[in-house]
Amino acid sequence: MSTPTLLLFIAVCALATFATRVLPFVALARQADHPLILHLGRYLPPTVMMILVIYALRDFRPLAEGQLNAAADGWPMVVAALVVALLHLWRRHALLSIVAGTGAYMAMVQIGWTP
Repeated sequence: MSTPTLLLFIAVCALATFATRVLPFVALARQADHPLILHLGRYLPPTVMMILVIYALRDFRPLAEGQLNAAADGWPMVVAALVVALLHLWRRHALLSIVAGTGAYMAMVQIGWTP
């Protein structure tokens, strides 16, 4: 694939991604005060975050078969989740919590930490 073709492909993908992000705001601009939009704006972000937490911790089974049993990435995952939860309860800053939890998890995985 030539460089101009590749750049065109990247530009089209970027434009399509941007359009899909902007379209709901443009389409629903006049209904911003509608009760359904207000309800979704209030409850959808925490719901999505909860789904992501459940998805991230789906394979962690610390008490499988009646004994302490965790995969190599299980404990760093739990410690990172606790870092996120505690930091968010303390500072109430979602981006800070997510970055700190991700950093903690990646640091523990890279150094091979397991209790």
